[in-house]
Amino acid sequence: MKLIPIYAWNKGVHIFETKQERFVKRPWAQGVVLLLCVVVAMLLANLPWTSEAYKEVLETTLSIKIGSFEFPQGMTVEKFINDILMVVFFFTVGLEIKREVVNGELSSRQKAVMPIIAAFGGVIMPALIYTLVNHSPAAASSGWGIPTATDIAFAVGILSILGDKVPVSLKVFLTALAIADDLIAILVVALFYGGSINLLLLGIAVLLIIFVLIMNKLGEKRMIFYIIPAVAIWILFYYSGIHATMSGVVMAFLVPMTPRYTKEYYFHKRDHYRHLLSEYDNIHEEGGFPNGPQRHILRQLSRTSRNCIGMSYRLEHALGIWVNFVIMPIFALANAGVTIPSVEYFNVFNFSPELGSVSMGIFLGLLLGKPIGITLASWIAVKAKVGAMPAKANWKMLFAVACLGGIGFTMSIFVDTLSFGDHPEVAEQLRNMGKVAVLMGSLCAGLLGSILVNLFHKKPAIEN
Repeated sequence: MKLIPIYAWNKGVHIFETKQERFVKRPWAQGVVLLLCVVVAMLLANLPWTSEAYKEVLETTLSIKIGSFEFPQGMTVEKFINDILMVVFFFTVGLEIKREVVNGELSSRQKAVMPIIAAFGGVIMPALIYTLVNHSPAAASSGWGIPTATDIAFAVGILSILGDKVPVSLKVFLTALAIADDLIAILVVALFYGGSINLLLLGIAVLLIIFVLIMNKLGEKRMIFYIIPAVAIWILFYYSGIHATMSGVVMAFLVPMTPRYTKEYYFHKRDHYRHLLSEYDNIHEEGGFPNGPQRHILRQLSRTSRNCIGMSYRLEHALGIWVNFVIMPIFALANAGVTIPSVEYFNVFNFSPELGSVSMGIFLGLLLGKPIGITLASWIAVKAKVGAMPAKANWKMLFAVACLGGIGFTMSIFVDTLSFGDHPEVAEQLRNMGKVAVLMGSLCAGLLGSILVNLFHKKPAIEN
């Protein structure tokens, strides 16, 4: 495999990486992969020689049956993706939110207040626009949560393509806003898009969560003591009526961030490490590399170095590439495949007295509601002196960046799959219309934001 030199994001450290590693570390890479999966899914769902097979694969049963016992009940490929694989996605989102709250962009009042207020504005305004458009027909009313989310992968990817045209402070602002937006979206799903609640199972889950929390407080750092409760909590959530993906978020906040070994322990062992490395260099290689004694030394070094990093950080790093380039593309392939029988699906202004206009509400919510809500909330925060305008930014550029917040995609499509359950006779039709509107609204929001950034960008004066 050919190695090529690249520069890290800080542009100061020269490292060597493979072409694949270089690609996956690009901020825009995940967005490109997701977009390709959306195109593939749309083709699979609409081409006459693949559409039936596409539906059959998604409806294939994955449950384990032993006599009359079935576990999990009614599990299909589509539900496996949305209820199990997406748990891992929400787990990594929870880890990211926790990291940012503890020592990142949301770790202090000064850092957090502006993006959090802006995120609430970017949730309330799209929901309000959707509700105004669909306030009368009961069938469409439950979709208000669809246009409230921001897809951080696409938004940050476009910011990276725009380069230095956007001030660094606004890039940080949008990233922190998207993280806060994810937390709000998680709360929306948990509170408004679950089923009927089984209080007994939920109570058992809460007791188990308290047990894990106590273990955390007592200093337990071994991963097995968190993995087993995580599976149990997922099962209890799945059958209690709380959406199963919420178990991932809960466990993310329970996983310890502090390492098993302290800094003092590391320094205490440092002389021993030097001795091991010296011993490693003097081992005569026989039987191939690494031989038995070398493997023993490498295991000792690996165990100590691994336990000097908190479990939360290790899991976030290990799962990141799987979530970004396996789970999310699979989710896109399974959920973006909308069957489009006529061009009416692309008419976002189509209105039905019975069904309302899901497409119009989502499209306007993402394209207009997001930037207006984010900008208005930010303006109120600045005028009330509870927040500060990002450095080297102005209101025009903030509005342009806020337009990129209208890229909903992942979370919007996920909420769409949970909506309209109270009206099963039209649920599939409404969800398909919703997915098309999410794709169109996200595309238009991304284009509008990019155009406005280029228009509002001030080019440096050319010296004579």
